[in-house]
Amino acid sequence: MTHRGRLHFGIAAIVAMSGAITACSSAGSTATTPSGVPHFVDDAPTSGIDHAYTGGSDYFVGGGVGTFDCNGDGRPDLFLAGGAQPAALYRNVSTVGGPLRFERVASPVTDLTAVTGAYPIDIDSDGIIDLVVLRRGGNVVLRGLGDCRFEAANDRLAFDGGKGWTIGFSATWEGANSLPTLAFGNYLAPDTYDCDTSRLVRPAADGTTYATPTVLAPGYCALSILFSDWSRTGHRDLRVSNDRNYYIDGQEQLWKLTPDVEPRLYTEADGWRRLLVWGMGIASQDVTGDGIPEVFLTSQGDNKLQTLDAGASSPAYHDIALQRGVTAQRPFVGGDVLPSTAWHPEFGDVNNDGFIDLFVTKGNVDAQVDTSARDPSNLLIGKADGTFAEGAQAAGIVRFDKSRGAAVVDLNMDGQLDLVVVDRDQNIQLWRNAGSGDAGHPVAMGHWLSLALREAAPNVNAIGAWLEVKIGDRTITREVTVGGGHASGELVWLHTGLGTATEAQVRVQWPDGEKGEWMTVQADQFVTLTRGVSTPAPWTPTSTP
Repeated sequence: MTHRGRLHFGIAAIVAMSGAITACSSAGSTATTPSGVPHFVDDAPTSGIDHAYTGGSDYFVGGGVGTFDCNGDGRPDLFLAGGAQPAALYRNVSTVGGPLRFERVASPVTDLTAVTGAYPIDIDSDGIIDLVVLRRGGNVVLRGLGDCRFEAANDRLAFDGGKGWTIGFSATWEGANSLPTLAFGNYLAPDTYDCDTSRLVRPAADGTTYATPTVLAPGYCALSILFSDWSRTGHRDLRVSNDRNYYIDGQEQLWKLTPDVEPRLYTEADGWRRLLVWGMGIASQDVTGDGIPEVFLTSQGDNKLQTLDAGASSPAYHDIALQRGVTAQRPFVGGDVLPSTAWHPEFGDVNNDGFIDLFVTKGNVDAQVDTSARDPSNLLIGKADGTFAEGAQAAGIVRFDKSRGAAVVDLNMDGQLDLVVVDRDQNIQLWRNAGSGDAGHPVAMGHWLSLALREAAPNVNAIGAWLEVKIGDRTITREVTVGGGHASGELVWLHTGLGTATEAQVRVQWPDGEKGEWMTVQADQFVTLTRGVSTPAPWTPTSTP
């Protein structure tokens, strides 16, 4: 049985989402206050997943997970990069609110080797999610057929996967194009220590295939890229985070994208300020409350949280990581005092209090002696004043593995965000969120909403939209994006914690800038918002898959 046209979970929006907490002028107020740290349960040993990201120096970077619904049952499934061993697709068979359980779906189409990461996206807008698979030696587009089946689509799309060492990916729809524009972040040129150039792949004139890729030169060893409306003006540009370990004259980059025009780099003349980091991952989130997303950049040593200068109309950023408490430059436990190595960053409200939190994976590249060998991942809990405090130890998730890609996502459909972490050379981490309860008796810490967006083809998942969730006198805003992170992408329900609120007002600003009407939605449910439809459509997952 296929699920073409059964677009429950598959229509949900995305990944490295950008969210905001901003003031608004609605009447009344909501007693939403910061909550404590949730307790996580280690479900990996009993989950049915046995998979590691392995390999030598060719796979010191990468190690991602693509998180999406491949069979239309509403549950997020997992596609895990394998590096030197085959990648693996796992179907989610968790019961609602129960332990996390998965079944392997073996296929020569998906069991690819040399895979570094993966990003879900509905490229052909048919309602079934496709998968962009990043590899060392040639990227692959897999077209979703339903029931977790795929077919190779490079030839069908005239897509040139290249021969590079690809770690970063992002996508956006430009103008009225039927196909999205795809961007690929390439690291070192294979078998050299020279930085490779990245590539932009735009639709061909026929609208159904892809043109010859555009080289994004100069390239400075990209490890993460993200299309984002960084100025909230309706214009999306491409942010590139680069590894300074391999360049001398390079920097972080922002490419200006205009339909039918060759991309160009923003320069100091445009207000851009030169920044050098060991760039591993990107996440965007409005932390300051001005409605414009900040950019969190993972690195070795201190991480960066960049914000636009007040009133700036150009990409003039400065760093606020220290004052917000997110530098996370050294291990917070374990006794190692050397600098940390951070990889995948992702924002999400893990305690459902309405204040955004930040998860950052950590781990030594391999055996670097000048960086920490015991380097646990961070779970930074958001507070009402916009700062963050470390919560990983209280959450029970401290490990000293070499972690890479990750996902912060509700895997068992109970309204609480769980954690998936890909580790080098050992099985993944899989943490079930039990809230204020324990393994046998999970207790939600706050109310929540999980929302999916849908509009007519193309771009059925409304990539580039802004979702606004109003709770009394506060509004939480999320940008719908594809990309960022470290080799890891999600196409899942948009999760929002509501704290003590039992209902919220929701509104969508669609990718072309048109704003929908405010709608009242009751808390603790999954809801689809369809463009042109004034009534939200609740959806209830089956208790068992």
